[in-house]
Amino acid sequence: MERRVYTIGHSNHEFAKLLALLQQHGVTAVGDVRSAPYSKRYPQFSREPLEKALQEAGIAYVFLGKELGARSDDPACYEKGLVKYDRLAKTELFQSGLDRVERGLEQFTLSLLCAEKEPLHCHRTLLVARNVEARGIRVEHILEDGSLEPHTQTVSRLLRLLHEPETDLFRSHAQIVAEAYEKWGDKIAYVREETEPE
Repeated sequence: MERRVYTIGHSNHEFAKLLALLQQHGVTAVGDVRSAPYSKRYPQFSREPLEKALQEAGIAYVFLGKELGARSDDPACYEKGLVKYDRLAKTELFQSGLDRVERGLEQFTLSLLCAEKEPLHCHRTLLVARNVEARGIRVEHILEDGSLEPHTQTVSRLLRLLHEPETDLFRSHAQIVAEAYEKWGDKIAYVREETEPE
């Protein structure tokens, strides 16, 4: 049986809308990949109320932001204050987070949760989903209207956004995609305040 992970962004939804989207796809556990799982604007999605509401709806909650979040505590993951996803992905902590995802799939239908509605505006796509798929797990993004976008289609959208071809004479598809991930990642990645130590 094919292993599959969903992703979703809580966006500005009411909790009931998020819950309906999760239930539509049979999700039984949510892995929160936000480094800082708190929201002043949308307090219903702060860690404790979200965990309680999901559990009341019969959905397990696990915080994975320490392992799979976009704001690493490791100074080696930064270049001029900008987090570099390729470096972060190679850390032992991040790989241990992917291990936890794999173990979770043995028991649950899992969705990884972050804040952004649009998958391409979020590290859950450019960092986490990319590396989950590299382990042979299918990733599908739950969109705002409830439809699913396979990660391969999301990558194709990224290439179109950057006016990159699927293939060309001098680069393989894998090279084109890797360059697109890096280019777009540098646009959306977390930047540390200059006051924070390098």
